[in-house]
Amino acid sequence: MIQITESAQKRLESLLDEDGKLATHGLRMKVVGGGCSGLRYELSFDDELRETDSEIVAGPVKVILDEKSALYLVGTTLDFVDTLQESGFKIQNPNATSTCGCGDSFAA
Repeated sequence: MIQITESAQKRLESLLDEDGKLATHGLRMKVVGGGCSGLRYELSFDDELRETDSEIVAGPVKVILDEKSALYLVGTTLDFVDTLQESGFKIQNPNATSTCGCGDSFAA
């Protein structure tokens, strides 16, 4: 469904472990309406797995997707970069037909 790079797995593991939530929480990836192009990503830590959620295990980290968001995220890769020019999670989504100039939103 989605792929999580090794660098993203390590960063997520580190963030969850710092807060003592590695065993209880996962990363919720969500697509919501908004932004210049109509859709945007939300990333948050969540400890609730709802009936219609999908869970992907990437090393010691769980990634949680709701049913609607999963449709937009099929084939997506979550990466983490940390360079002199940029630092953060990068989402490469083959379903995005366009993105806004600031890169915060997309259309599918």
